[in-house]
Amino acid sequence: MGTQAHLVYKPFLGSAFNPLRKNKLPIIVKPPPHIITTRHGVLHSHFSSTAPKREKDAKNRVDITGMGVVSVFGNDVDTYYERLLAGESGVGQIDRFDVSEFPTRFAGLICGFESEGYIKGKHDRRLDDCQRYCIVAGKKALEHAALGGDELSKINKARSGVVVGTGLGGSTFFSDGVVTLLERACATSNYCFCAAANHIRKGVADLMIAGGVEAFINPVTLGGFVATNALSARNDDPQTASRPWDQEISCNGAERDCRLFRLAREQSHVMESLEHAMKRDAPIIAEFLGGAINCDAYHTTNPRPYAIGITSCIQSCLFKAGVSVDEVNYINAHATYTPAGDLAEITALKMVFKEISGIKMNATKSMIGHPLAAAGGMEAIATIKAIQTGWLHPTINQFDLKGSRFVVVVVVGVAEGVVTNDVTVEGGL
Repeated sequence: MGTQAHLVYKPFLGSAFNPLRKNKLPIIVKPPPHIITTRHGVLHSHFSSTAPKREKDAKNRVDITGMGVVSVFGNDVDTYYERLLAGESGVGQIDRFDVSEFPTRFAGLICGFESEGYIKGKHDRRLDDCQRYCIVAGKKALEHAALGGDELSKINKARSGVVVGTGLGGSTFFSDGVVTLLERACATSNYCFCAAANHIRKGVADLMIAGGVEAFINPVTLGGFVATNALSARNDDPQTASRPWDQEISCNGAERDCRLFRLAREQSHVMESLEHAMKRDAPIIAEFLGGAINCDAYHTTNPRPYAIGITSCIQSCLFKAGVSVDEVNYINAHATYTPAGDLAEITALKMVFKEISGIKMNATKSMIGHPLAAAGGMEAIATIKAIQTGWLHPTINQFDLKGSRFVVVVVVGVAEGVVTNDVTVEGGL
């Protein structure tokens, strides 16, 4: 299954009804310390006369007005992105239970999490971490959208909703009864964004909270992923375990090291119609232009040959968003550091975007690992912050790109440009 979500940044100043207003901030790709950099010229994005038509009705235009996060880098959106810009890794040794008998002994753990002020102590003690992360990130997103505290009472609950998904949730759920969850593997967050936007566009809701959550670092799930040979065993240097597009991914043997470790975190976005946002003078962060969903129906984990499914999903996303291929100059890649997946994604991107010289691309998972159901949301936050701030975070752990099948599109130097549109690519496991 693949899901694509397309976002465009909308500055706070100026008319919110102007879809052609460009962001004038320079986009600077910030490299990790060990990469030798070169500077390139400014790459100005432009709007093609052949671009499909975009939604103009304020009732059907969907804005993002708030973001909230619980991550390995903290529970604050700005801190999360600052740590990404610094090229830090959020991976470390597992200390919550004895992992001495496991071949993989590291993960990205949420440390220093505080729910005080967001969840009452009595309820907090009864909740699984998955639920706690979800509630805190959701309330932080509401605060960011100027709907926290007393302002929360202004929400028309009959015209609001929540679409949050998870892949595994918190495994303690399974011993406490039946739980119904929205699950679309790695594409869950983007699926939730598309579903939330559809609720708004169909007139069912004015405001939605959407996102994904995972919290499953425990002996049962760790053992399960180990049994499927899905985790890296680089215990001596865990912070370099996630290596999107690195040469080692193309090597024979060491198959375990060519796969990714799994992490836990939560993110939420407040999405609402432009009409609703403007009535309450909300801080408009970005606009959700459109998304697309499809399924290869081919293999449990491997994509269809020649990346046909991924290609059609990206093309459908661009069409529904009203964006032409020459308008896109930044892509936040899925990039799970798996041979079949990374190659298929690159193949699809090269098929859709014929001219790739002006497109920047990075891989957030190189620093945070694979958050599974929360992946698309974590990367959407990174994407929105990139457009807001004018800074792109690096892709770390690029030790050997010589001869790599992916080197043609990997950005490893400093570049300047203007980003007005972007694509967040999220696929299956």
